[in-house]
Amino acid sequence: MNKATVFIIDDDQQVRAALSLLMESVGWKVKLFATAVSFLEQFDGDIPGCIITDIRMPMMSGLDLQIKLKEYRISPPVLMITGHGDITMAVRAIKEGALDFIEKPFNNQYLLDRVHQAIEIDSDNREAVLRVLKVKEKYNQLTDKEKQVFGWIIKGALSKQIAEEVFVTQSAVEARRSKIMEKMNADNISDLMKMAMVMGMVNT
Repeated sequence: MNKATVFIIDDDQQVRAALSLLMESVGWKVKLFATAVSFLEQFDGDIPGCIITDIRMPMMSGLDLQIKLKEYRISPPVLMITGHGDITMAVRAIKEGALDFIEKPFNNQYLLDRVHQAIEIDSDNREAVLRVLKVKEKYNQLTDKEKQVFGWIIKGALSKQIAEEVFVTQSAVEARRSKIMEKMNADNISDLMKMAMVMGMVNT
């Protein structure tokens, strides 16, 4: 059984049952919801997987759900299931971040392929978020004075220049630089630059 979960949200019980059987037939774990509201009530962004949702549902549409999910640090990719009259809404959902919209009646193999792709994307996204969190955890261990020097280092300033900017001796800058390298577990300035880029402190 795959670790990822396919969250199926549709107010039509028959559609939920059919999708559940299809996903389980290839080993995916499945959770079913009749409304987007009930899904959000139990939503846990730490659970990997993807979401398959109808675009037209009572209380909250699939589009409204997609917009709501953007508020979270991380959430599974969304695949929209649409009727022929929902294309305009579906296109808007794509602009809001949905991975794809699939017209009814959908092709089973195509849907399975897209679910597989969505789960791979989710895995990549989670790894990227984890990398950022790990780097930020190291960065937060720096003192304010070390963060100040870190900021100048990633701008390409030399120790002498930094000393003049922060009004300390060059040896004091070198000591802070050494602490920064130790706390950030960096071997060289290139490592610090990569970490700064991961945190969005410099442009890639």
